Amino acid sequence: MYAVVKTGGKQYKVAANSRIRVEKLDYAVNDIVELDSVQMIITEDKIIFEPDALKSARVLARVEEQGRGKKIRVYKKKRRKGYERVQGHRQSYTLLHIQEIKA
Repeated sequence: MYAVVKTGGKQYKVAANSRIRVEKLDYAVNDIVELDSVQMIITEDKIIFEPDALKSARVLARVEEQGRGKKIRVYKKKRRKGYERVQGHRQSYTLLHIQEIKA
């Protein structure tokens, strides 16, 4: 069984006992997170995507880690003007372990 879940403005395909890295959520490590914005559920014999059928659908996940990603470098330059800027950025993330999909 698979589900498509929306969190942080992005959609993720999840299955039971899988791990996903999402935008930072304000939960402590080992907290249980209930993701209720389920877009679609795919079982062995059918696909559920009607909004009325998905109102009660939930995905339960446990927070494994809160962290920050690798540093990226943002470089800007305007030619022939002597303008150069370098800026760094590290995106915060939450690592979720998917435990159960409730249809």
